Amino acid sequence: MTDRSRLDGQAAFVTGGGGGIGRAIALRLAEAGVDVAIFDIFPERAEEAAARVRERGRRAMAIAGDVMDSDALRSGIDRGAAEFGRLDILVNNAGGVSARPFLEQSERSMRKHVDINLMSMLVATQAAAKHMVAGGKGGAIVNVASIEASRAAPGFAVYAACKAGMLSFTKSMAVELSPHAIRVNCIAPDHTITPGNQGNRAGPVDPATWKARSGEEVDAMNRLIPLGREGIDMECGDVAVFLASAMSSYVTGILLPVDGGTWASSGWVRGQNGKWTLNEGLSFGH
Repeated sequence: MTDRSRLDGQAAFVTGGGGGIGRAIALRLAEAGVDVAIFDIFPERAEEAAARVRERGRRAMAIAGDVMDSDALRSGIDRGAAEFGRLDILVNNAGGVSARPFLEQSERSMRKHVDINLMSMLVATQAAAKHMVAGGKGGAIVNVASIEASRAAPGFAVYAACKAGMLSFTKSMAVELSPHAIRVNCIAPDHTITPGNQGNRAGPVDPATWKARSGEEVDAMNRLIPLGREGIDMECGDVAVFLASAMSSYVTGILLPVDGGTWASSGWVRGQNGKWTLNEGLSFGH
């Protein structure tokens, strides 16, 4: 039986591919047989991830650049397609957020959130889809959203609006690009262990610098998640490979949570007594 998860000989472009979920997706794609161009604002992260791709037997490009620089982003996509002779997969992963009450958020901060989370996806999708159409072999676009795309996010309102826009755009592109056999889907992570949420937001990825959390902090986090633990970045990588492969050949325009069940639980958490509750002080016997 043919392994329909294989993507041998295909080529991908991954934004923010030097660390966290983007890096994990790049490595999982390489393991599935894909050559990968990694675009990242931190050159050392891009180079490290590219080296790991090569260790997996695939070609790699490390392209240093800021996704908020549209010209650099388009140029990077063109370079990747030229180097590999094709472009089959785009992963719009790069993004960023800072917590701030909306009434205290500056216009500059709002625009930066829009540029990094939403505008970069629009620019990259347009540039990459043109190569896919010209190649005539179809393609797959995987957008890394968040469960904040479909729920309230006080303190993160602009970020959540951008992710909701990403989801809407995903659906529109799934329809608009379907005549070219280009499928477009979103994944929606939630609590996932990455350098960024461990305070390692810049420079080389160094787990040795990450803050060790207390047992109480770990327990409080794990009780928010039905599966009882934070996600691992490679689990997002696995789902991205699924969405890029023939395993999902009839799937387009969806938002697929990769969240351990937090979207499904919708506010229900496991209390210290092990019972499910909508509030730590209230138990409903479930």
